[in-house]
Amino acid sequence: MYATERRELIDRALAHGGRVSVADLAERFGVTTETVRRDLASMAEDGLLRRVHGGAVPAGAGSLAEPALGDKAARNPDAKRAIAEAAIGLIPAGFSGSIYLDAGTTTAALADSLPTRIDLRRSEVVTHAAAIAALLSERGADVYAVGGRVRRLTGAAVGSRTVQTIESLRPDIAFLGANAIAAGFGLSTPDPDEADVKRAIVGAARRVVLLTDASKFGEESLQRFARLEDLDVAVVDRAPVGALADELASADVEVVTAGRPEDGGAQA
Repeated sequence: MYATERRELIDRALAHGGRVSVADLAERFGVTTETVRRDLASMAEDGLLRRVHGGAVPAGAGSLAEPALGDKAARNPDAKRAIAEAAIGLIPAGFSGSIYLDAGTTTAALADSLPTRIDLRRSEVVTHAAAIAALLSERGADVYAVGGRVRRLTGAAVGSRTVQTIESLRPDIAFLGANAIAAGFGLSTPDPDEADVKRAIVGAARRVVLLTDASKFGEESLQRFARLEDLDVAVVDRAPVGALADELASADVEVVTAGRPEDGGAQA
Protein backbone atom coordinates (compact mmCIF):
# COMPACT_ATOMS: atom_id res chain seq x y z
CA MET A 1 0.00 0.00 0.00
CA TYR A 2 1.34 3.42 -0.97
CA ALA A 3 1.75 6.21 1.57
CA THR A 4 -0.94 8.29 -0.13
CA GLU A 5 -3.43 5.43 0.22
CA ARG A 6 -2.60 4.97 3.90
CA ARG A 7 -3.00 8.67 4.59
CA GLU A 8 -6.35 8.77 2.85
CA LEU A 9 -7.53 5.87 5.03
CA ILE A 10 -6.16 7.58 8.14
CA ASP A 11 -8.10 10.70 7.22
CA ARG A 12 -11.30 8.65 6.85
CA ALA A 13 -10.70 6.88 10.17
CA LEU A 14 -10.31 10.23 11.92
CA ALA A 15 -13.50 11.55 10.37
CA HIS A 16 -15.41 8.45 11.51
CA GLY A 17 -13.93 7.75 14.93
CA GLY A 18 -12.37 11.01 16.09
CA ARG A 19 -9.03 9.35 16.97
CA VAL A 20 -6.54 6.87 15.55
CA SER A 21 -3.97 4.69 17.28
CA VAL A 22 -0.47 4.03 15.95
CA ALA A 23 -0.63 0.37 16.97
CA ASP A 24 -4.08 -0.17 15.43
CA LEU A 25 -3.07 1.48 12.15
CA ALA A 26 0.16 -0.53 11.93
CA GLU A 27 -1.81 -3.77 12.33
CA ARG A 28 -4.49 -2.65 9.86
CA PHE A 29 -2.00 -1.65 7.15
CA GLY A 30 0.52 -4.42 7.80
CA VAL A 31 3.39 -1.95 8.30
CA THR A 32 5.67 -1.02 11.18
CA THR A 33 4.70 1.50 13.84
CA GLU A 34 7.60 3.67 12.63
CA THR A 35 5.98 3.87 9.18
CA VAL A 36 2.69 4.94 10.71
CA ARG A 37 4.41 7.57 12.85
CA ARG A 38 6.05 9.01 9.74
CA ASP A 39 2.63 9.15 8.03
CA LEU A 40 1.11 10.93 11.01
CA ALA A 41 4.04 13.34 11.28
CA SER A 42 3.69 14.25 7.61
CA MET A 43 -0.06 14.76 7.93
CA ALA A 44 0.47 16.88 11.06
CA GLU A 45 2.92 19.09 9.17
CA ASP A 46 0.25 19.59 6.50
CA GLY A 47 -2.28 20.56 9.18
CA LEU A 48 -4.47 17.50 8.56
CA LEU A 49 -4.36 16.16 12.11
CA ARG A 50 -2.90 16.73 15.57
CA ARG A 51 -0.51 14.26 17.17
CA VAL A 52 -1.36 12.96 20.64
CA HIS A 53 0.18 10.26 22.79
CA GLY A 54 -0.13 6.94 20.96
CA GLY A 55 -1.83 8.30 17.85
CA ALA A 56 -3.62 11.34 16.45
CA VAL A 57 -6.88 13.32 16.56
CA PRO A 58 -8.44 15.70 14.03
CA ALA A 59 -6.60 18.98 13.57
CA GLY A 60 -9.36 20.95 15.28
CA ALA A 61 -9.44 18.72 18.36
CA GLY A 62 -8.28 20.30 21.61
CA SER A 63 -9.38 20.95 25.15
CA LEU A 64 -12.16 23.24 23.87
CA ALA A 65 -13.21 21.15 20.86
CA GLU A 66 -16.84 20.05 21.03
CA PRO A 67 -18.68 18.65 18.01
CA ALA A 68 -22.37 19.30 17.49
CA LEU A 69 -24.90 16.65 18.52
CA GLY A 70 -25.48 15.51 14.93
CA ASP A 71 -21.75 15.07 14.36
CA LYS A 72 -21.41 13.09 17.58
CA ALA A 73 -24.24 10.77 16.54
CA ALA A 74 -22.38 9.87 13.35
CA ARG A 75 -19.22 8.83 15.22
CA ASN A 76 -18.75 5.21 16.31
CA PRO A 77 -22.44 4.22 16.08
CA ASP A 78 -21.70 0.50 16.43
CA ALA A 79 -19.64 1.10 19.57
CA LYS A 80 -22.40 3.21 21.08
CA ARG A 81 -25.01 0.53 20.46
CA ALA A 82 -22.75 -2.10 22.02
CA ILE A 83 -22.14 0.10 25.06
CA ALA A 84 -25.86 0.74 25.44
CA GLU A 85 -26.63 -2.99 25.32
CA ALA A 86 -23.99 -3.65 27.97
CA ALA A 87 -25.28 -0.84 30.18
CA ILE A 88 -28.85 -2.16 29.98
CA GLY A 89 -27.63 -5.33 31.64
CA LEU A 90 -26.61 -3.37 34.74
CA ILE A 91 -30.25 -2.54 35.50
CA PRO A 92 -31.72 -5.33 37.67
CA ALA A 93 -34.68 -7.25 36.31
CA GLY A 94 -37.90 -5.88 37.72
CA PHE A 95 -36.26 -2.55 38.54
CA SER A 96 -38.73 0.02 39.83
CA GLY A 97 -36.48 2.85 40.99
CA SER A 98 -35.16 6.06 39.50
CA ILE A 99 -32.70 6.47 36.64
CA TYR A 100 -30.87 9.64 35.60
CA LEU A 101 -29.77 9.89 31.97
CA ASP A 102 -27.08 12.41 31.12
CA ALA A 103 -27.14 14.20 27.76
CA GLY A 104 -25.22 12.58 24.91
CA THR A 105 -25.52 10.23 21.97
CA THR A 106 -24.46 7.11 23.89
CA THR A 107 -26.94 7.78 26.68
CA ALA A 108 -29.55 8.40 23.96
CA ALA A 109 -28.79 4.92 22.59
CA LEU A 110 -29.39 3.57 26.08
CA ALA A 111 -32.67 5.49 26.35
CA ASP A 112 -33.83 3.95 23.09
CA SER A 113 -33.30 0.46 24.52
CA LEU A 114 -34.57 1.21 28.02
CA PRO A 115 -38.18 0.08 27.40
CA THR A 116 -36.89 -3.42 26.61
CA ARG A 117 -35.42 -3.75 30.11
CA ILE A 118 -37.72 -1.96 32.55
CA ASP A 119 -41.40 -1.20 32.97
CA LEU A 120 -41.45 2.53 32.36
CA ARG A 121 -44.73 2.79 34.28
CA ARG A 122 -43.01 1.57 37.46
CA SER A 123 -39.84 3.64 37.17
CA GLU A 124 -38.89 7.30 37.16
CA VAL A 125 -36.55 8.52 34.42
CA VAL A 126 -34.90 11.90 34.90
CA THR A 127 -32.90 13.83 32.31
CA HIS A 128 -31.88 17.34 31.35
CA ALA A 129 -31.51 16.31 27.67
CA ALA A 130 -34.41 17.52 25.53
CA ALA A 131 -33.99 14.82 22.86
CA ILE A 132 -33.88 12.00 25.42
CA ALA A 133 -36.95 13.34 27.23
CA ALA A 134 -38.86 13.50 23.94
CA LEU A 135 -37.76 10.00 22.91
CA LEU A 136 -38.83 8.39 26.18
CA SER A 137 -42.09 10.33 26.28
CA GLU A 138 -42.93 8.91 22.86
CA ARG A 139 -42.22 5.44 24.23
CA GLY A 140 -44.76 5.86 27.01
CA ALA A 141 -42.56 6.96 29.89
CA ASP A 142 -43.36 9.65 32.43
CA VAL A 143 -40.15 11.66 32.26
CA TYR A 144 -38.93 14.14 34.84
CA ALA A 145 -37.37 16.75 32.54
CA VAL A 146 -34.93 19.02 34.37
CA GLY A 147 -35.24 22.54 33.00
CA GLY A 148 -32.84 25.37 32.34
CA ARG A 149 -31.17 27.13 29.44
CA VAL A 150 -30.85 24.61 26.60
CA ARG A 151 -27.53 24.69 24.78
CA ARG A 152 -27.97 24.58 21.03
CA LEU A 153 -24.80 22.53 20.55
CA THR A 154 -25.79 19.66 22.83
CA GLY A 155 -29.54 20.03 23.39
CA ALA A 156 -28.88 19.88 27.14
CA ALA A 157 -30.26 22.15 29.85
CA VAL A 158 -27.55 23.97 31.79
CA GLY A 159 -27.25 26.78 34.33
CA SER A 160 -27.75 27.34 38.05
CA ARG A 161 -31.41 26.31 37.95
CA THR A 162 -30.50 23.00 36.33
CA VAL A 163 -27.73 22.34 38.84
CA GLN A 164 -29.91 23.21 41.85
CA THR A 165 -32.66 20.88 40.67
CA ILE A 166 -30.26 17.97 40.18
CA GLU A 167 -28.68 18.57 43.59
CA SER A 168 -32.12 18.15 45.17
CA LEU A 169 -32.53 14.67 43.64
CA ARG A 170 -31.23 11.24 44.67
CA PRO A 171 -31.53 8.89 41.66
CA ASP A 172 -30.73 5.23 42.21
CA ILE A 173 -28.47 5.04 39.16
CA ALA A 174 -27.08 7.65 36.78
CA PHE A 175 -25.75 6.90 33.32
CA LEU A 176 -23.15 9.52 32.49
CA GLY A 177 -21.28 10.60 29.37
CA ALA A 178 -17.93 12.37 29.02
CA ASN A 179 -15.92 14.01 26.27
CA ALA A 180 -12.67 12.69 27.70
CA ILE A 181 -11.28 10.30 30.31
CA ALA A 182 -7.66 10.17 31.38
CA ALA A 183 -5.51 8.81 34.19
CA GLY A 184 -4.45 11.56 36.55
CA PHE A 185 -7.12 14.00 35.37
CA GLY A 186 -10.35 12.03 35.36
CA LEU A 187 -13.50 12.88 33.41
CA SER A 188 -13.76 16.15 31.52
CA THR A 189 -15.80 18.18 29.05
CA PRO A 190 -15.09 21.45 27.20
CA ASP A 191 -17.94 23.63 28.50
CA PRO A 192 -18.02 24.89 32.12
CA ASP A 193 -21.83 24.89 32.29
CA GLU A 194 -21.98 21.29 31.07
CA ALA A 195 -19.27 20.39 33.61
CA ASP A 196 -21.32 21.90 36.45
CA VAL A 197 -24.34 19.80 35.47
CA LYS A 198 -22.31 16.59 35.18
CA ARG A 199 -20.64 17.31 38.54
CA ALA A 200 -24.09 17.68 40.11
CA ILE A 201 -25.22 14.34 38.62
CA VAL A 202 -22.17 12.57 40.03
CA GLY A 203 -22.81 14.05 43.46
CA ALA A 204 -26.51 13.24 43.46
CA ALA A 205 -26.65 9.63 42.25
CA ARG A 206 -26.37 6.57 44.47
CA ARG A 207 -24.57 4.71 41.66
CA VAL A 208 -22.67 6.34 38.78
CA VAL A 209 -22.12 4.49 35.50
CA LEU A 210 -19.94 6.04 32.79
CA LEU A 211 -20.70 5.22 29.16
CA THR A 212 -17.79 5.98 26.82
CA ASP A 213 -16.10 4.61 23.73
CA ALA A 214 -12.36 4.12 23.43
CA SER A 215 -11.86 7.27 21.33
CA LYS A 216 -12.14 9.24 24.62
CA PHE A 217 -9.35 7.30 26.37
CA GLY A 218 -6.31 9.38 27.26
CA GLU A 219 -8.02 12.63 26.26
CA GLU A 220 -8.37 15.74 28.44
CA SER A 221 -10.94 18.47 27.86
CA LEU A 222 -10.73 21.82 29.63
CA GLN A 223 -13.22 21.26 32.46
CA ARG A 224 -12.84 18.34 34.85
CA PHE A 225 -16.11 17.30 36.50
CA ALA A 226 -15.20 14.03 38.23
CA ARG A 227 -12.29 11.86 39.25
CA LEU A 228 -12.14 8.18 38.38
CA GLU A 229 -12.85 7.22 41.99
CA ASP A 230 -16.23 8.96 41.69
CA LEU A 231 -17.36 6.20 39.33
CA ASP A 232 -18.87 2.85 40.23
CA VAL A 233 -18.85 1.34 36.74
CA ALA A 234 -17.35 2.25 33.35
CA VAL A 235 -19.00 0.67 30.31
CA VAL A 236 -16.72 0.77 27.27
CA ASP A 237 -16.36 -0.78 23.83
CA ARG A 238 -12.69 -1.67 24.30
CA ALA A 239 -10.82 -2.43 27.51
CA PRO A 240 -8.56 0.39 28.70
CA VAL A 241 -4.83 -0.35 28.95
CA GLY A 242 -1.81 1.20 30.63
CA ALA A 243 -2.16 3.99 33.17
CA LEU A 244 -5.90 4.39 32.63
CA ALA A 245 -6.56 0.71 33.29
CA ASP A 246 -4.32 0.79 36.36
CA GLU A 247 -6.02 3.86 37.82
CA LEU A 248 -9.52 2.46 37.22
CA ALA A 249 -8.51 -0.73 39.03
CA SER A 250 -6.95 1.24 41.88
CA ALA A 251 -10.16 3.29 42.18
CA ASP A 252 -12.17 0.03 42.42
CA VAL A 253 -14.17 0.88 39.30
CA GLU A 254 -15.89 -2.05 37.64
CA VAL A 255 -15.06 -2.06 33.92
CA VAL A 256 -17.59 -3.68 31.58
CA THR A 257 -16.42 -4.13 28.01
CA ALA A 258 -19.15 -4.70 25.40
CA GLY A 259 -21.08 -6.86 27.82
CA ARG A 260 -18.34 -8.66 29.70
CA PRO A 261 -16.80 -7.68 33.04
CA GLU A 262 -13.06 -7.04 33.09
CA ASP A 263 -10.89 -8.00 36.03
CA GLY A 264 -10.46 -4.44 37.17
CA GLY A 265 -12.89 -3.67 39.96
CA ALA A 266 -15.78 -4.77 42.09
CA GLN A 267 -18.56 -6.58 40.36
CA ALA A 268 -22.16 -5.36 40.40
